[in-house]
Order: sequence, then C-alpha cells, then structure tokens
Amino acid sequence: MSTSLYALGRWAFRHHRRVLAGWVAILVLAGTAALGLGSGTQNSFDIPGTESQDAIDSLGRTFPELSGAGAYVVVVAPKGRTVDDERTKQLIGDAIAGMKKVEGVSEVVSPYSDQTSIGISKDRTAAQVQVQFDRELTAVTDDERQDLVDTGKALRDAGYTASFGGDVFANTGPQLSIIEVIGVVIAFIVLYLMFRSLRAAVIPIVTALLGVLVTSALTIAATGFMTISATAPLLALMIGLAVGIDYALFIVSRHREQLAEGLDPEEAAARSVATAGSAVVFAGLTVIIALLGLAIARIPFLTVMGVIAALSVVVAVAVALTVLPALLGRAGEKLTPSTEHPPGGFSRRWVAITTRFPLIAISIVVVGLGVMAIPSHALQLALPDNGTAPTGSTQRQAYDLVDRHFGPGYNGPLLVSVEIISTTDPLGVVDDIEADLRRMPGVEAIGLATPNRTADTGIIQVIPTTGATDQRTTDLVREIRDREPEWKKEHGVDVSVTGLTAGGIDVSERLQAALLPFGLVVVGLSVLLLLIVFRSLVVPLKATLGFILSTGASFGAVVAVFQWGWLASAVHLEQTGPLISFLPIILMAVLFGLSMDYEVFLMSRMKEEYVRTDDPHRAIADGFVGSSRVVTAAAVIMLAVFAAFVPEGDPSIRPVAFALAIGVFVDAFLIRMLFAPAVLELFGRRSWTLPAWLDARLPHVDVEGEGLHRRVQLQAWPRPDSSAAITAAGVTASGPEGTIFNDVWVEVDTGDWLVVHGPSGSGKTALLLTLAGRMAFDSGRLRVAGHLLPQESAAVRHAVALAELPGVNDLEDNLTIDQHIAERLSIRSFGLWVSRNRIIPVLAELNHALQRAHEEAGLTYDPLPGTTIVSILTRLERKLLGVVLALTEDPQIVVVDDVDDLRAAEDIELLWAALAWLLEDRRVTLVASVQSASSAPEPTNRLHHLELDTTRTLRELML
Repeated sequence: MSTSLYALGRWAFRHHRRVLAGWVAILVLAGTAALGLGSGTQNSFDIPGTESQDAIDSLGRTFPELSGAGAYVVVVAPKGRTVDDERTKQLIGDAIAGMKKVEGVSEVVSPYSDQTSIGISKDRTAAQVQVQFDRELTAVTDDERQDLVDTGKALRDAGYTASFGGDVFANTGPQLSIIEVIGVVIAFIVLYLMFRSLRAAVIPIVTALLGVLVTSALTIAATGFMTISATAPLLALMIGLAVGIDYALFIVSRHREQLAEGLDPEEAAARSVATAGSAVVFAGLTVIIALLGLAIARIPFLTVMGVIAALSVVVAVAVALTVLPALLGRAGEKLTPSTEHPPGGFSRRWVAITTRFPLIAISIVVVGLGVMAIPSHALQLALPDNGTAPTGSTQRQAYDLVDRHFGPGYNGPLLVSVEIISTTDPLGVVDDIEADLRRMPGVEAIGLATPNRTADTGIIQVIPTTGATDQRTTDLVREIRDREPEWKKEHGVDVSVTGLTAGGIDVSERLQAALLPFGLVVVGLSVLLLLIVFRSLVVPLKATLGFILSTGASFGAVVAVFQWGWLASAVHLEQTGPLISFLPIILMAVLFGLSMDYEVFLMSRMKEEYVRTDDPHRAIADGFVGSSRVVTAAAVIMLAVFAAFVPEGDPSIRPVAFALAIGVFVDAFLIRMLFAPAVLELFGRRSWTLPAWLDARLPHVDVEGEGLHRRVQLQAWPRPDSSAAITAAGVTASGPEGTIFNDVWVEVDTGDWLVVHGPSGSGKTALLLTLAGRMAFDSGRLRVAGHLLPQESAAVRHAVALAELPGVNDLEDNLTIDQHIAERLSIRSFGLWVSRNRIIPVLAELNHALQRAHEEAGLTYDPLPGTTIVSILTRLERKLLGVVLALTEDPQIVVVDDVDDLRAAEDIELLWAALAWLLEDRRVTLVASVQSASSAPEPTNRLHHLELDTTRTLRELML
C-alpha cells in the first residue's frame, strides 16, 4: 500500500493544479446537485419489525384520520377566569373556526366536544384544542404552521396564553450556530503553536473544510432520494471536521520532518503520503467500519446516519491523500521547519517515568477510569420530544403548559390498537378493553375509545400518569403488551400499543439489544486489522481494553452531567433527563474509530523503531517521542471540535458531543499516553510477536512503509540510467516441496528476447509467472518494466501480458477467433460491444504473421477465417493466437510458455519466425520458455538464454 500511496503523492504534488481544479469541480457539482435535488432533512424514526411500527402502519390504512400530522393549542385563562366562561368559549370557538380554514387542516376537536374527555384541565383553567392535518409532518409548510399560530392572536390579545405544540411543531433537529466556529479557531491555534508556521497551520483547516463542504453538499442532494434525519448531517460535519484536520495534521507533520532531514519537497511529500498516509487509510478504515456497523441495529434512520458519517470519513481520507500533497506542491520549500528548538524533551521524560513503573501506571488508569464509569449504570435512553426544544419556542411553551395544567402523561399519550374485524360485538370489545386499561396502575385517563367507520379497528388513547421518558411509562407499555394474550383469549382480538411514546421505547430497546452484536462485530473486525498490521497479540488486546475503559468513562461522565445535573451550569444545561436513544451506539462507533486513529499513529511509529533497532524498550521511547506531540495536537483539536458543540448546541447532539469530547480526552491522554506505553513495557519483546501458526495465516499489509523503504533503497538499482526491461539478482522461490527455482540472475534490455530453458520441473513456468508479477518469490531483487517486485506487482501485471498459459488464461475451445478477439478488446475498453472494424486488423495481424513465417520457410499458407473455432486450430495457430491476443493489451513485455510443446521442429521454427515479425516494429520484450536450448534461436546480443539451475532442487528432493 505504501508504494501505491507514494506514487499517488508524487503525482498529486507534480499536478497540483489539476488536483485542486478537480476538487473544486467536485465541490461545484455537489453544490449544484444539492440545490437541484435536495428536499431537506426529515426526522423519521421508523423502526420496521417492531410492534409500534406495524401498528401505526396498519392504522394508516384503517384509520386514515390518524395518518396525518397532529398539533394542538393549549389555552390558559388569565387569573380570575376559567375555560368555562362564555367569553373564553367564544374566543376558543372563533380560534377553532380560523383553524379549520388553515390549508391542510382536516379536523379540529374542540375541548368542549363530546368526542374527548380530556380537553379541559381538572382546575378548569386550561384547555386543549386538537388539530389534525391531512398530510405527513414533512409536507406541512412553514406558512401553514404560521397560519395556525396566527389563529391564536385574538386569544393572546385578550390576555389568554395560547401556545401551539404537537408533531407539527416538533423540533426540526440540530442546527448549526456560530459557536461551532470556535472549534475550528482552537484547531488553528493548536496547529500554529505546533508548527510555528501560518501556512502549515492553514493547510489542514482548508482540506478539512473542503471535505465537510463536499460531504454536506452530497448529503443535501441525497435527501431528494432518501429520508435523512436532521442529526445525520451535523454528526457527519462534526466527525468529518475532526478527522479531516487530524489526518492532514499527521501527513503535514511527517512532511515537515522529511524536509528537515534535507529531502526535496516532492520526495518529502511522496514519502509522507506513503508512510503517514498509509496510517491515515487504515485509521479511516477503522472509523468507517465502526460507522457502517450501525446497520447491525436494523434501524433505517441510524443506518443512514452511519452511512453519511462514514461518507464524511471517506471524503476526508481522499482529500488528505490528494489535495494535501497538491497544496504541499504549491508551498514547496516554504514549509521547511526551523531547527532552533528541537522538540521531544518533555515527551522523553514522560515516557521514561511511565515505563519505569508500568504496573503503577496501569493501575492508576484502570482504577481511575473504573470509578468514572460507575454512573453509567443509571443510563436512561429516550427519543427527543418537544420537552427538549429551546426555551421560549412555542412547542416548548405548549409542552410545559400541558405538563403543568394537565399532567406529564398528556405529553406522551399511548395509542392502543384493537383489531375487531373478527368479533361480532366491536363496541362491546372496545369498551371492555377500555375498562381494563382504565383500571391498570399508571393510567391517568382514557382520552378516546372508538372503532373506525368500518368497525374493523378500534383505537384507545391512554394517558399515562408519567411522562413519555419516564421508566414507569415504559413499564406501563410492557404491562399492556403482556395483557395481549389475555385479551386474545377472552375476545379473540389482537391488541397492539403504538404512538410516538411506544415507538420511542421500541427504538431504545432495539438499540440496547444491538449494542452487544455491534460491539462484537465492529471490535472484532478492527482487532483483526490490528493483528494484520502490527503482527502482535498484545497491541490489539491492549487497544480493545483501552477502548472499553474510555467508553465506560464517557458513559459515566455523560450520565453524571446530563442526567444527574453535575456541572450542569458549566455546559449551559437547562434540564436533566434521559439521553437520546442512539447515543450509546453512536458513541461506541465513533469513539472506537477515533481511538484507533491514535493507536495506529502511536503504535506504527513504535513498530518502525522496533523493526529498526530490535530493542523493545528503546522502540517505546523513540516511537513515543516521535509521535506523541502529533497525537497530542490531534487530540486537542478533536477535543476542541467536539467540545464546541456542547455549550450552545442542539439538545440532541450536545450529550453526544460531550461524551465524545470526554472519550477523546481519556483515550488520548490516559490510554494512549500512559496505559499503552506501560503495557508495552510490561510485555517487552512479546508485544511485537505472534504465534507462528497465526503469523503464517495472516496477510501482510504494509502500513509502516517497509515496501517504500525498500523502494527508496533500490530506486537507483541496478543503475540510475538503466533501460533494462527485466533485472533479477539472486531471485529464489520455494514451495511446500522445496526450491522451485534458485538464484536467478539476468538483465534484459527493452525489446530484447529472453529464452528460459530447463527440463520439466525446473521451475520455468513459475519463473515466467514471477517475472509477470503473478507469483511471489522468497528472496533476491527483481525489477520488471521499471517496477520493483513484489511491492509494485500491480503495475507489473499491467505492463506484462501473458499468451495462453494452461490453467491461467486458457482459450475457450468453443469460441471462434473473432469472438476471442472481440472479448479481449471489450475487456480492454470496458465496452459491451466491439465493432467489426476493430476485430479485422487483429485477425489480419495473426494471418500475416503466419503467412510470413510460412513464406520464409518456403511453404504455402491459407489465411484463417475469423469464424474458425479454436478447438480445430493447430498447436502453432493456437499458440500464436494467444500471443496476438496478448499484444492487444499494448504490453511492454509479453510472456510465451512452452514454445517447444509444438513437437514438430518445423512448427517451432515457424513460431519463432512469426514472433519475430509480430515484434519487429514494437519495443516489446519477449520472455519465452523451452525445455531444450536447441529449440530456441541461437543467442545474440539481443537474444539471451537463461538455463535454470536445478542442482539445489534435485538435492532437496533427494533428501
């Protein structure tokens, strides 16, 4: 991976204008799509498969009156009056008449109507007017809301309180405010203090803002095709901004280190993208895995939230790997740091103390964070309602008035749905169930109990004695559901509990049930990635334990502040209460991904030092000094970004941001800076080892840049001005039964021929596949088509084409020549159809080569028609067809195996002649194999023979 990123960084540096123009174009296109396609966010909390959702879907069909959005107005009489006064009745009646004229209103229920028994408070000083719209919440316009509010003007002018609430006036979700800019300002200050360079401090801010702008525009455009909650864009903004700055910080920091070592800016940028960029890719991947893991909960709005947030990380990584080196290209040598004050003194003293007393350091962290996690046992969850709306808003005023004059349960009514289609006494059944509900503990009142017009569904509105987020309301919902079998047995009807309150309870329960599988899947996948990258058991297990400790501390802190009210004034908390339902799973997803960022950057630097010195203690110290300053700055930046959302942020997002801020602080400064070095010191050399059986089964991923270091060391090998197509030095490959080929040394210039010969079993085919980048080797140096193997095998495979090789790219016997040509051309052009005009030249080339070879031998030859089926071709014709098909790929090297399997000596000579004609005007290197050197043309200065040494292979087989 590091070599690919090295090439990407160099290309972006050289073509910085193209890269910047491309991203500006992407931003413009995304912005245009947002303006043209976006329809706005929608707070939809559907939870398919739950009882409440199934019941509400059914009511949408059987009770269409309930399918639209609802609203209400709370009227409070002035002191000395009651809602029974004639003046009050007249004013409320006039307001109701005005409400009925509002566009979209389908029904208005007067508090004095016989349809409701809960419209007037017990003290007769307040009344509720219920309003029903004929459309969903998202279809109600702001003008219609305002028209509804205006109907209460006469009441307010007369001294009455008239506040509107309900679904129509529900909180529209998080909104940005100027306070969030503080996070960016703090990030800039930290960057400037770290880099002591205005230009270096601005670059990460610019790249991060570009990333979040692109993500935000794409998110808005996506609202035209899917339902996206208002929380999703803000969460994506918060995460995208934080990781965008951090990822740029890591790469810019490494770039400046390279400049300080004397590298030219282009090479420094390429190496920085290759090394720090590799860690950025892996760190971003862990965040993405964690966010996409939210889909495990099977809640659509949460899945979409995770996808949008993951998109912000993808864009942040893409920007860091492309825009950043482009900006470094524009900056040139201006980013070279001053060496007057080399950093590292405090870091070295800190890690020395930590590793001197590792058990004490571990104990302090574990015990301290364990104590912080104690409040988490009291965690309560609920969906947000108008009780969390900003103070002073009409929906918050209505909510508080209902709570004060009617009771908390009136803000969270339950709907009990009864399917009465199978009973002969629908009214009696509804009355019986209503009576049972009225007698249940926790029920304040029954607001409505009636069948629909077709008498197939009954609806009973239950008013709890407690609020929607109260645990006793949850207990009531469970008790009603537990009574369902009894009603089923007695009346033969199905009973379901639904409504916003029951839906919120179902969401919370679904999320709580998803936490364990989510943790197992996401943490398991990330632990596997850490195993692969660091080749260690201690590192991933330590990282997982650290994540558990930091997550527990975050839960404890957010419960203590937002539920218990500790330090509430410090975060401008107006009221305490349950936390938003998806906080735990969001916190786990985001915090795990971000904690892995610090883990990767800190551990990869220590691993580099361990590989270089083979001294585990020195690796901890030097790696810590080399990365702790950057990790500290990254953590402070992320902490600032999250903390900026807390004081004046939306009530739904504030506890999430607070928990993430606490989690980042704990993870970066206690887990990674104290706990991690102590654990590594305690385990010593075992920290960087794996059991042999596990090490052999895990793939190798080059995150630390080992492949890049090899490339840098060999970039002038074999010579700076070498034009060789193939250079091999001591290349050896082994298999389960011993050596395949041994100690291969060869150099072939571009356009030359290399003929490998040796008896059957000498490894000729394996060597050809190795030269083609299709097979790994064990030792030696190998450069093919200018690319080092094995780290640049993808580029080699693109430059080297294979003629037909049995078991690798066999020709299909039942296809014609034309069909094979068309198939190969379509693969190259990614097209589904190839014109005849493109096929004819390839077929003609095949026939011309065969005809020229036959003419030179004094033989006649009849051209092959394109309709000839491959199965009837001679061995010569089939072999040459494979070569011609390989040449359609415009390769630098073409490989032909087993030339002398044609058997007839004259056919072998014809094949060599045909190959000479095909390659005459091409600068294509030919690599071929034969069993006997006598089957190959005589060596010349352009034709080389290579005999494989089988001595070692035979000796090993004999042993």
